[in-house]
Amino acid sequence: MSDRPIILGIVGDSAAGKTTLTKGIAQVLGEENVTVICTDDYHRYDRTQRAELGITALHPDCNYLDIMQQHLSLLRVGQPILKPVYSHKTGTFEPPQYIKPNKFVILEGLLGYATSGARDCYDLKVYLAPPESLRTKWKVKRDTLKRGYTESQVVAELQKREPDSEAFIRPQRQWADVVVSFYPPGDLANESNGHLNVRLVLRPTVPHPDFTQILSPSSTNSTPAIRLELDRDMNKPVDALEVDGHATKEQVRELEKIICSDLPYLSTICSLEGNLELGKLTGTTGETLQSYPLALTQLLVSYHMLKAAQV
Repeated sequence: MSDRPIILGIVGDSAAGKTTLTKGIAQVLGEENVTVICTDDYHRYDRTQRAELGITALHPDCNYLDIMQQHLSLLRVGQPILKPVYSHKTGTFEPPQYIKPNKFVILEGLLGYATSGARDCYDLKVYLAPPESLRTKWKVKRDTLKRGYTESQVVAELQKREPDSEAFIRPQRQWADVVVSFYPPGDLANESNGHLNVRLVLRPTVPHPDFTQILSPSSTNSTPAIRLELDRDMNKPVDALEVDGHATKEQVRELEKIICSDLPYLSTICSLEGNLELGKLTGTTGETLQSYPLALTQLLVSYHMLKAAQV
């Protein structure tokens, strides 16, 4: 096993699903083995100061990217850091935290790939890219329920942030090893939770499991619930794996076997049966739902972390 922490980056715009994805990955790896850090803690200004200066939290100038990069370098060699703490609830800074990295470190936030020095520190880089209409629903739900905003305030903030999203957040997609896009099926355009499909762009920057086994011809004329195809993303060749929200447990289990086949000693936690928290999320009325596309995404990312730890 690696004698240094294995570092995962999860980058995406506000309310793109970073925390939900992170939670399931930590479940697979063992929460006691995982240190989770939010790169939004490296904001330079608090909420009041941002409003006074007319700058958004998405702009690089609003963040101490040099300190974030320095801390990443320290974490990679197993050194502790004194991490700043930003409260999304109050919009203010709290006392810093002494962080000693565990076996696995997950950094999730807005600008994790903004500098080349930071990008060099990750063992795996994931970018979340849901359709903007879906991200808007997620952000309205989260910010009204958990952060005290009204729906009109959230929509106005999204409009204000859009130029910075386009200029600074979305371009980071090019650096990702895996691009994750949850999206509603065509017949359920208003779906925003448990029945979403997922499209995983798998770049050849890291060795992925051999998913060609799922390419056996379908016996019907209907579109299969799990699909693998060659595609291009940002003008570069990629594999694209898609899993529909209506995929059955049996179909999902076949993918699970492929992902976990290289890690037989982890069959208990590296499975939907062995880890019941995989794919869990909260519905619009507070109910607990399970999404197989989310579970498989969490499994795939965990697979890469565990493989990196074996090197």
